[in-house]
Amino acid sequence: MSDSPKTLRNVAIIAHVDHGKTTLVDNLFKQSGTVRDNQRLDERAMDSNDLERERGITILAKCTSVVWNDTRINIVDTPGHADFGGEVERILSMVDGVVLLVDAAEGPMPQTKFVTQKALALGLRPIVVVNKVDKPDGNPDAATDACFDLFVNLDASEDQLDFPILYASGRDGWCVDSLDDPRENLNPLFSKIIEHVPAPKPLVNQAEDKPFSMLATLLDRDNFIGRVLTGRIETGHIKVGDPIHALGITGKVVETGRITKLLSFRGLERVPVEEARAGDIVAIAGLQVATVADTICVPEVTVPLKAQPVDPPTLAMTFSVNDSPLAGREGKHVTSRVIRDRLLREAEGNVAIKITETENKDAFEVAGRGELQLGVLIETMRREGFELAISRPRVLMKLDENCKKLEPYETVQVDVDEAYQGTVVEKMSLRKAELTGMVPSGGGKVRLTFDAPARGLIGYHGEFLTDTRGTGIMARVYDRYDAYKGPITGRQRGVLIATAPGKAVAYALFNLEERGIIMIEPGDEVYEGMIIGENSRDNDLEVNVQKAKQLTNIRAAGKDDAVKLTPPRKLPLEEALSYINDDELVEVTPESIRLRKRFLLAHERKKAARAAEA
Repeated sequence: MSDSPKTLRNVAIIAHVDHGKTTLVDNLFKQSGTVRDNQRLDERAMDSNDLERERGITILAKCTSVVWNDTRINIVDTPGHADFGGEVERILSMVDGVVLLVDAAEGPMPQTKFVTQKALALGLRPIVVVNKVDKPDGNPDAATDACFDLFVNLDASEDQLDFPILYASGRDGWCVDSLDDPRENLNPLFSKIIEHVPAPKPLVNQAEDKPFSMLATLLDRDNFIGRVLTGRIETGHIKVGDPIHALGITGKVVETGRITKLLSFRGLERVPVEEARAGDIVAIAGLQVATVADTICVPEVTVPLKAQPVDPPTLAMTFSVNDSPLAGREGKHVTSRVIRDRLLREAEGNVAIKITETENKDAFEVAGRGELQLGVLIETMRREGFELAISRPRVLMKLDENCKKLEPYETVQVDVDEAYQGTVVEKMSLRKAELTGMVPSGGGKVRLTFDAPARGLIGYHGEFLTDTRGTGIMARVYDRYDAYKGPITGRQRGVLIATAPGKAVAYALFNLEERGIIMIEPGDEVYEGMIIGENSRDNDLEVNVQKAKQLTNIRAAGKDDAVKLTPPRKLPLEEALSYINDDELVEVTPESIRLRKRFLLAHERKKAARAAEA
């Protein structure tokens, strides 16, 4: 089938985390005939990355395509977490409409606002799909009203405010125009996309006769064909073997070459095609230097296409070579050279990440959108066999024209049971956050909105879950840079530090339990300067975890009791990163996550503390 102006639509699906985007796309595949009835389709088929499947979130924006009634619909599944907003901002330039998915119970959430604002600013007209309307606590009418209020607040145009509304259950595979309609299939959604989303602008403007040009919006690497750039063809058409060059944002030629492979999206697969034309979303291979935001075009084109600006990174960590006594035992990539190459490769395709080399060349400052984004990068590298030492996250400050310090602020939306709202408000106020809104959200819950400095939120999420007994939901999104709010108190307790290398002994850990919370198990390898637990007081305490019970030939009057230990507190990666102080590091290897002091020897720590006070 050849795509013609009337038979092509490009649309993105945007929503908050866990509102059901990827599950809905699964059913769009099945009902459009993209996959056979007897074909095995993994649940959340678009979440192809191992980490995406484990965490149940979408990390990478992905393109796919379905055919319905002779119309090809290119669909982009986007991440729902604010930390991966860099992915969302780029792909919106490839589409002509958006499907905004909102949970019938939760309504629009902060990430919904973040992405919708970007879409409305580009003039895209939304289709609102209220998902999970069959949930017991669902309130579709309230969710619809909240969407309208959100659009008004985001200065939507009259056309954008006149949005169609559909009600759906993505999991059960049905969608209806009215809640009273029979709930059969997703045909109403297909019809609404074709009716409401315009044909691609390049086709409407008859841009086929102009020279080929395309803005690269996604980048990945294939083991067989090399670097692959994905984008929408803005003008002209292209064939395999045609000469092309890449223009940077300034118009400078980045590289020249030929198209060695041209791929179009058909269902879950990228299928080789011989030619493609304006309006379609394609992936091309043949260039080795060109990257995201470059214009790929034929040599006669000299003016680059306008690229969508991406919000700057707000958080940074230092990635350094692991220099602990246990370094090199578990990982295979341990040198600064391979770490540098891997980070630069990541920065190539992820425009929201910036890499800066430090003066001593064995450490790298990695700046990104948030703890989760950088945590995913660290976890990915860890699984690839890297060993790293990671510093505490810190926010990136700016100076205004009067040389006053500015820091990033975030809008935080919290849903908690009424019994816990006092604790949350108190803890947030200690972190310099201001309460800007409080509304009941039904079911004995209340929705709190805060305006908070980003550095005050580092490490708070784990404490928040503890305070709300695991029932609270927190959503954060970057808002702006504003005036510095002064010092914020960090961790309230000190740590327990091992004094000698060796293996931890159960008897020693049992006697240390009254001193604080233990984070290791008997038999774990430790070294001098390694953090083995949290002190119950605000100072650091050096302890001996190898101390064994004295053995004598005199038997005690009572029988020897077996040592019974409280299960240790094992910190996952993101919690460990936010737990440490500035003088501590997280040692990450393929098999272990350890906490340690930056200076392992006690006299070096004292020397550094005196230097800091001076």
